[in-house]
Amino acid sequence: MFFMNTTRETFDKSERLCSRKIIGTLFENGNIFYNPLFKVVWDKGHNTSPGPAQVTFSVSKRGFRLAVTRNLIKRRMREAYRKNKRTLYDHLISQNIQIAFVVILRGNAVPDYVTIEKSIKEMINKLILLTNKNEK
Repeated sequence: MFFMNTTRETFDKSERLCSRKIIGTLFENGNIFYNPLFKVVWDKGHNTSPGPAQVTFSVSKRGFRLAVTRNLIKRRMREAYRKNKRTLYDHLISQNIQIAFVVILRGNAVPDYVTIEKSIKEMINKLILLTNKNEK
């Protein structure tokens, strides 16, 4: 007999960071870290959504001229985040923390999904470590 997963892996509108004001303050006052594929700008406490995190994904127009290519990469980034965000959410909920962050692709080669997913997992683990460090 096949059992469905009880928690749905979704990426709702409330989890998307759309506010230009919040994005602006992130770039002014936010914390930055890098991993091989991404630059991540994040900060705590800006989030007014019901969820623990809001995120937006960005791909440079300078590196990827065609919108089709940029959109493909952002779709892959969102999908990898959607599949792997549960560990981040569990940590943030247990610590009662809300964060907002921007994930920016570095480089100018189109990465495949497996590479993106590996980097997203590393990014989530680093966010967990950094939110722990800032709590103490």
